[in-house]
This record gives sequence, C-alpha cells and structure tokens, in this order.
Amino acid sequence: MCFLRLIRSRRVGPATFHRLMAEYGSASAALQALPEIAAEAGMTDYETCPEGVAAAELAAGRRIGARLIRCDSPDYPGMLRQIDGAPPILWVRGDPAWLSRNPIAVIGARNASSLGLRMARGMSAGLAEAGQTVIAGLARGIDTAAHNAALPTGTVAVMAGGIDVIYPAENAVLAAQIAEKGALVSEQPPGTEPAARHFPTRNRIISGLSHAVVVIEAAHRSGSLITAKNALDQGRDVMAVPGHPMDARAAGCNMLIRDGAVLVRNSADVMAGLTRSGDRHDLPPCTENPPSPPDHRRALAAPDDIEARILSHLTPSPTEENDLIRGLGLTTQHASAAILSLELQGRLIRMAGGRLALN
Repeated sequence: MCFLRLIRSRRVGPATFHRLMAEYGSASAALQALPEIAAEAGMTDYETCPEGVAAAELAAGRRIGARLIRCDSPDYPGMLRQIDGAPPILWVRGDPAWLSRNPIAVIGARNASSLGLRMARGMSAGLAEAGQTVIAGLARGIDTAAHNAALPTGTVAVMAGGIDVIYPAENAVLAAQIAEKGALVSEQPPGTEPAARHFPTRNRIISGLSHAVVVIEAAHRSGSLITAKNALDQGRDVMAVPGHPMDARAAGCNMLIRDGAVLVRNSADVMAGLTRSGDRHDLPPCTENPPSPPDHRRALAAPDDIEARILSHLTPSPTEENDLIRGLGLTTQHASAAILSLELQGRLIRMAGGRLALN
C-alpha cells in the first residue's frame, strides 16, 4: 500500500520516487518524510496520497483482472528496470512473463501506407517465428498491424491510459485478444483516460522493455522518433526501414538511418542486427529494506541560494543533471536535495535520461 501511495502522491514521478527510496530506504519512511520535505520547500498544505485512494485503485485493478507488479518484484521485467525513471509499478493484464521473452518493439506511423502496413505484418510475423515478442503501443496503423501479425505467438501492448481504457476504441477486440495471448501493460491507474502527456512516458516503456526498436514509417516529427530517442538514451538498438525520399511518411526513418540507425528490410536483418542484446545485465531492483538505511534527517532541503543558482542555469530546454551539478560546483548531496525541493514546488521537471528543465 505504501509503495503505491508514494508513487501516486502529488508531484512524485518515477525519478523522484526512486530518489526518495534511495534516500529513505522504504516507501513508508519516504511517505512520512514527504510533508516535511514539502514544507521546507514552501508547501505547507502538502498531503500524501490517502490510503483510501490507493485502496480504491487496487480494488479497481482486481475487478478488471489486472495484476500490480512492483519494481522490486521478480516478475518485473529486467530490461525495464535498467532505465532511468523506470516505472515503480506496472498494471498488467495477461501473463507478465511475456514482458521478458526476447522483446523487440515494432512501431511507426498511425496513417501508414499500404506498403508500410504490409512491411509491419511481415516484419512482426517473422520476428514472432524467430522467438521474439513484438512490443507496440496499440495505436492505429503500424502498431495495430504489428500486434495482429504477432498475436498467434504472443505480443505486448503498452498503453498510455489505464489498463482498462482502450485507445483507440476500435482496438477493443484486439486488446482483449492480446490480454489472452500476451499482455497489456500500463503504469497509469485503472480508469485513466489517455492524455497527450501520457504518450511520451508510454513510449519510454516501449523502448525500455525492448532489446531493439524497429521503426516502420515515421514522419519528421513523430512520436515514433521520441521512442527511438528514448531507445538511444537507454542503450537499445535502433533500426529503421528506409522509404522513398519524397514520401513524408518515410522522412523520420530516413533521418534515423542517416544518423546511424541500422537499416533493415525484413526480420532477418533485425535478428542479424541484434549486436548488443546479449551483453545486457539486470540492475539490482529497488528495495523496501536496504541493508544499511541512510540518515533520514540528512539534507532534506537546500538553502534558497542553491535553489536560485540551479534555476538560473536552467531553461525550458533539457539540461544534463550531472553537467549542471559540476558546473555549479555543488556536492551531489546538496544539489539533489535542492532539485527535489524545486520539483515538489513544481518549478522544474525531471526528464528521462537524467535531464532537467524549467517547468
């Protein structure tokens, strides 16, 4: 219960969750400390997620036959555990074992061409026959074609909204089939309607689960390119199917190839290109009971001048946290406390890959 309450508390995202767990040693200790941290950051009315809200979420998950998997569970996928800001919890409908069965993402345009859809079906069917689990986002176009082609052998759909909120609605039957023959996954509470802000965070899970990300048709500005960028940040292989230079739907894929992505024409090319997958190792899981709990009173909030210095060096464009700390000449202890305080105040946001930006 405390685990869920912590991640559902106001202004506690995945990155902050993991920092609090590392600092305080357990979810219950972090919950107890949060009001004091918020008060020292100038938020006197801060309240953590009530027990009743967390209990209602757990009950809603049980009603729809979903299972909650924590990041310290052996069922939590090891590949996903490696990424910065890994989801502290996952809601899963289906068999969670699919999340770790040689996953490869196959993604692309919603308004895909007939050739793009044909490529997605052939690529996904070939990967499935080779023993890979196809991961996609249940979107129209390439994602839907990929899921359908891999359905006989199992596929995983990562959802932007709640595990019971199918988007687009036309994929309701497909989602039910995936829950039977693979798995549906979401980090959002059941009943959550997908909003624009949920899709980039969903995309980091697609790439985080996967050994490689294969892009089939993507415009120059495309959500698929966000997933590819996440994959690069996470140390995953990025592969792309080339397209005609005059086709706007191929612009993103051609750009990825120009910038170093592996050019692939079929599933055999993808299998040949999996050069780094066997070298990955799981990182230790987050834990409720570390062997030596840290001092809970240490550096709860930094002085105002440190916060002001941090803000003065940030812009709406992302800045590497480690570069910021080095540039300001701060200790990691004091900088981390100040960054957490500013995050709770809503004055900065923490992004994937250890980056910070003004909110």
